[in-house]
Amino acid sequence: MPDATDAEGLTVGQVSSRLGVTVRALHHWDEIGLLRPSLRTAAGYRLYTAGAVERLHRIVVYRELGLGLDGIRTVLGDPTADVPGALRAQRAQVAQRIERLQQLSVGLDRMIAAHERGLLLTVEQQAAILGPRWDPDWPAQARQRYGDTTQWRQYAERSASRGPEEWQAVADAVADLDRALGDAMDAGVTPGSPEANELVERHREVFTSYFPLTRRMQVCLGRMYEADPAFAAHYDGIRAGLATWFRRSVDASARAHDIDPDTATWQ
Repeated sequence: MPDATDAEGLTVGQVSSRLGVTVRALHHWDEIGLLRPSLRTAAGYRLYTAGAVERLHRIVVYRELGLGLDGIRTVLGDPTADVPGALRAQRAQVAQRIERLQQLSVGLDRMIAAHERGLLLTVEQQAAILGPRWDPDWPAQARQRYGDTTQWRQYAERSASRGPEEWQAVADAVADLDRALGDAMDAGVTPGSPEANELVERHREVFTSYFPLTRRMQVCLGRMYEADPAFAAHYDGIRAGLATWFRRSVDASARAHDIDPDTATWQ
């Protein structure tokens, strides 16, 4: 509300307090000629009379609508300016930002769900893509077991960007690799041979669909494939003894890269 000092002008501090504009902004607008103080005291202090305060009100309104300082200068300073046109252009930019924010919101929801659930597929989609032997409870079990690891976070980040088609491509790559491993064993490929080493490298490449796999980590997986009943059943279901053959192939490849498979750890 006006007071006795308004007729003589308001100080920078008073204007800042009343309109919620920082003193720094007022000084900057003075420097660029957007809002000049009406008067200066003998000591050089800025004073804003009613006209300047009214202009400041308008600056604040247009700034809150998102107009830049150049746009505000045009709207306030050019009597021929197409104000509705400028506001429509601003509205279009706001609509674009809203759309982008909505996309970000959807992306955040998917990332949250991926960290919490791992696999963003319905039970029906999982069965269709991953096969009837797939247990839809496995992702929750993996989350409970590995949810605090870097690898689970990496897996979630990949999962968040995948839909059914992308997961189908991953499943196809895994199935192709499984067939190649079985065929190699049938053909008598020896662990440590170039053919076996190539398949070990292919396994690492395919596995990056889940998270980056170092050679030492691959050694640990090879042990698990052989020792864990569920994994062993999977590989031995492809070919009897395949879990052990693959573990030996991974170990041989690790030795070729100066890694002792007997002491390798998950790193």
